[in-house]
Amino acid sequence: MGEPVAFRCLTCGRQHAPWSVDDVCPRCGPVAGALEVEYDYPYLSRRLSRGTFAESRRLSLWRYEPLLPVSEKHAVPLRAGWTPLYACPTLAAELGLGALWVKDDTVNPTASCKDRGTAVTVAAARKLGRAALVCASTGNAATSTAGFCAAGGIPCYIFVPRSAPRAKLAQLVAFGATVFPVDGVYGDAFQVAVQAGRRFGWYNRSDGMNPMVVEGNKTGAFEVGEELRCDLPEFALVSVGDGAVVAGLAKGFLELVRVGLAERVPRVYGVQAAGAAAVAHAFARHQEGKPILPAREEAETVADSIRVDRPQDALRAVKAVAKTEGGFVTVTDEEIVAATQELARRTGVFAEPSGAAPYAGLLRLVVEGRIPSGSRVVLFVTGSGLKDPEGALRGVEMPEVIPPTLDAVAEAVEG
Repeated sequence: MGEPVAFRCLTCGRQHAPWSVDDVCPRCGPVAGALEVEYDYPYLSRRLSRGTFAESRRLSLWRYEPLLPVSEKHAVPLRAGWTPLYACPTLAAELGLGALWVKDDTVNPTASCKDRGTAVTVAAARKLGRAALVCASTGNAATSTAGFCAAGGIPCYIFVPRSAPRAKLAQLVAFGATVFPVDGVYGDAFQVAVQAGRRFGWYNRSDGMNPMVVEGNKTGAFEVGEELRCDLPEFALVSVGDGAVVAGLAKGFLELVRVGLAERVPRVYGVQAAGAAAVAHAFARHQEGKPILPAREEAETVADSIRVDRPQDALRAVKAVAKTEGGFVTVTDEEIVAATQELARRTGVFAEPSGAAPYAGLLRLVVEGRIPSGSRVVLFVTGSGLKDPEGALRGVEMPEVIPPTLDAVAEAVEG
């Protein structure tokens, strides 16, 4: 594994000894006190080559152990990562792109990209000898935590807003988690989860609290780099709720360059729903030289996984995206719904609305000219449509029942 040299606060710059703090800078507190794990990059650049990861023969995110803060020996049995990267040449040509890829994280164990951050966080908890985990989530991080804790026989306590879809609640119950649906929005669930974690000594997996989450999330970028032989695309798009996923992917691409495995970083774009765009607003303030930290905003969108009223990882997300010279784009619910259906029909990848949002963002950025013709683009699909089938099938006309006869089929086919 990579040996962290420090956990650095992104606000005050204070460097904490590795593993001396669990989650945020004690001086700056939650949100402002986000910590970034730092490594000895010059040493790693001498040690790593483009063949290093393949030599491990591990078909999971643990193939990147040299760039992770914890060893696979602490991991639970579930496999996370090493998900497919699909080329979409016909769609790329229609959009005037040089190439288009879809990174399909719906095939992770609990059907979302959140398994990456959870795998590393649970391994860290086991390394530290922590007896239980807590997580606040709109749904996917919660189900991921419950699944990985089930695999490791670890108690976990989950806090979700009352709006969490039944399909995600079903996963939580099936995995045996202790679930607290909170009568409120995501920010309310987050606050009570933090308080409960402090009181009972639970290790906190929540986005925005634990830097281990971002360390797991960055492996999606490593996989794209390896699968494309480190010839990275010009643009990478992913949906944004709390900000931990986009922060991780941007960090991963930046680290590939820092250790000498790639020559340039893609411009990373975070995609948010227009009705839940707190991180995009924070990025705009940052570009104007104003404070980043967002106030609580109303959040309403069909994409429940990114329906976040007060993002806890906005600071990390904004700073990481800015380093890639990327940005944020907002799309309407109508664009998200259309993208959900078109992505499935054109690529065979069935995404929940938040997972299809990057495709909606791509269409807008192409129309606006912010992604030039001939560019190469990768879309990160973060969650399966089976996570929220009602949202994914919104507006879709369901087929009518027919009599069990060939004549009925012929009538339907031939009109």
